[in-house]
Parts: sequence; C-alpha cells; structure tokens
Amino acid sequence: MWSSFDVASLLFAMAAVIGVVNARFFRLPRPIAFLLGALLVSLGLLIVSALMPHADLAGRSEARIAHADLPSVLLDGVLALLLFAASQQVDVGELRKRARPIFVLATVGVMLAMTLFGLGMWGVFHLAGIAMPLAWCLVLGAILAPTDAVAVEQLLHKVKLPADLRAMISGESLFNDGAAVVLFFAALAMAGGEPGVIGHGQLLLKLVIGGVGGALLGYVAGRVAGYAMRIVGDDPLVVTISLALALATYRIAIAFDLSGPISVVVAGLVLFHSEAARHGKAGWRERLHGFWSMADELVNTLLFLLMGFEILTIPLDAAGMIPVLAAIPLALVVRFASVGVPLMLQRRLAGSRLAVISVLTWTGLRGGISLALVLALPEGPYREMLAAVCYAVVIFTVVVQGLTTPRVVAALLRKAPAHGSERAS
Repeated sequence: MWSSFDVASLLFAMAAVIGVVNARFFRLPRPIAFLLGALLVSLGLLIVSALMPHADLAGRSEARIAHADLPSVLLDGVLALLLFAASQQVDVGELRKRARPIFVLATVGVMLAMTLFGLGMWGVFHLAGIAMPLAWCLVLGAILAPTDAVAVEQLLHKVKLPADLRAMISGESLFNDGAAVVLFFAALAMAGGEPGVIGHGQLLLKLVIGGVGGALLGYVAGRVAGYAMRIVGDDPLVVTISLALALATYRIAIAFDLSGPISVVVAGLVLFHSEAARHGKAGWRERLHGFWSMADELVNTLLFLLMGFEILTIPLDAAGMIPVLAAIPLALVVRFASVGVPLMLQRRLAGSRLAVISVLTWTGLRGGISLALVLALPEGPYREMLAAVCYAVVIFTVVVQGLTTPRVVAALLRKAPAHGSERAS
C-alpha cells in the first residue's frame, strides 16, 4: 500500500500535467479543470479494468486512496486551512452590513436544506425500490446542506456582483459549515440508534454553544495572534504564527466540542482584517496574503483531484442510477427553497427578491466539506449509495453550475429591477 505522501506526490504530478494541458488548450477555471481531469483518469481506469479484469487498476487505485485516511485528513486539517484562507478574501464591512440574512441563511437555511433534501431523497429511494431509512436520508441532507466557501470564492472572482450580494454569498458559504457539521453528527448519531441527541432542545443548545463558543474562541485566538505578530514585526515568523492559529484554533475547538469551522473563520477575519494587518508598517497583509493564496491553491488542487477520483466508488448499477440522477434537480429545488424561505422573511432586501434568491441558488456550489463528511460515514449497507448521490451533486454543481454561473448571474441581474430599488415592508 502507498503512504499518504505517495498519494499526494502522484496527485501533484497529475495536477501539473492537467494544469499545463488546460492552460495550453482549454483555459477552464483551474478547480474545474482538475476535477474534469481526474474524472477522465478515473473513467480510463474503469474502462481498462473492464477490458483487463486481472489488472483491476480501478480497484487498486481506490484501495490506495482509501488507505490515505482521507476523512481524517480532510476534517481534521484540510478544512481548517481552506476556511482560514477563504476568510482573507471577505469584505468585512459588507459582511457586517448583511449579518442578519447571512446568519439566517447559515442556520435556518441549513436546517431547511437538510430536512427538505432528506425527505425528498427518502421518497426517491422508495420509488426506486431501495430500502433507505429516513434517518440516513437526513444524514445525506446534512452532508449536502452547506455550500463550499473556497469553490464559491474562486467562482465570484469571475462574476460581477453588487457588493452586498457578494457578501451574502461569501458569508453564507463561510459560516454554514459550522451548523452543517453539528447537524451531520447529530443525524449520524440518530441513524446509529441514539435518538436522544435530537429531543429536549439538545440539538439547538449544541448549535448555540458550538457556534457562540467557537466564535469567541476564534476572536480571542485571532487577537492573540495579532499581538504576537506586532511583537515580531515583518519577520517570516508571522506566517508560522498564522499557520499555528489556523490549525490550533480548529483543534482546540473540536477538543472542547465547539464549532471548529466557525472558530477558524472568525480567527481569520480578526487577523486578516485588523487595523494593524491593514495599515501596519510590518506589511503583514502582503506577506500573509502571498502565503495563504499559495496554500489555498495547493490544497484545492489536491481536493478537486480527489473529488474526481471518488467516481471509482460510485455504484453504477441501473437501480442505483435513479436516485443519483434524481438528486441533481432535487438539490436545485431544495437550494431554492432553503434560501428563498429565509430571505422572504427578511423585511429589507436590496434588489429583486426573486433575482437574489435565484443567484444564491445557482452559486450554491458543494465541494470540500460535503466530500469530507461523506467520507466520514461509517462502513455499512447505505454508505455507497449515499456517497454516489453526494458525488453526483458535487460534480454537477462544480462543473455545470460553476461553468455557467457568469452567464446565468448576468442574465438574472440584467432582467431584475435596478439593484436596491425594492424595499420590502
């Protein structure tokens, strides 16, 4: 078996080849190019394995990737780095102005998405003749409820959006991971025969304590790291401090049963957007921006390649394809409802409500967090089917929605009334 280092080395070599081919011939956004490249390689392995059963290249590749312990790597380390890097791209001023709808989307919206998608998939599985318990469908709903902060942020660079709408999209994708992770583990416990995790307000209490506690931890850690950077000045040690902040804050939050995603996002926001970081003579912002932009690129390269290779685990029998294909339009409908209902309750919303809801629906890409959560599922009779649905939705949102978002968003906003013209009473 290969080690995790062997797998990473092979993936980076493949990324270099895919990147060069893409830059020379296709010029697609790099994350989408990596995902499509890995999908093509995976399909090639499946075809070769079918033609040469004795070689079983697909099975060997799947076993080697599984041996790398991806759930632990993604949930315990990679997620912290991705969220911390994404926090430096956010406009904090606009984020503060849109705090109420962002909070509602990242909490109520996630719970709605989990419930509606879970119920919908339960019906789909039933119609397809697959005996899937409702509890496991809710687990699937929690997996696909959060949007991917990094995929969304890279996508927004290519789309012209009003500042407040951009802040809502970025803010929701940064903060909804915290609620989704709590809901995932609660649903997983319930599916495993522990119904007590839901009743008597325990889930709500866990969401509040985890979210508020994680935010406080991130704020304090960010301030302490900022103070340490003021002491060392423009020394390269500031990069080490920021790396320690991202990883240690996340792990401390997990150790105390707080929200790791929220803690690391708040820590990043406090550090990257403090007055000292913006205006200090030490030039922290430039140094940190350079490092975290590179780290973001490298980690995302691995992540999107791994997404492509997960097709090797998808069951391709005819019965299993029905829920896989049905999940894609269902995910779009559920996304529209889960952002539409909370935003319709907002008294003030800039621009056309339908246009804003439609833009939020189409930019709701799933990615790294969904992949990490589905890989964390325990072995059992439902794991393969749930994983197949998850990968189908992730691939569709990243490739199809990702490639068409600039044109779709431009069409939606062009047809909508002038931005800021509508004020709900």
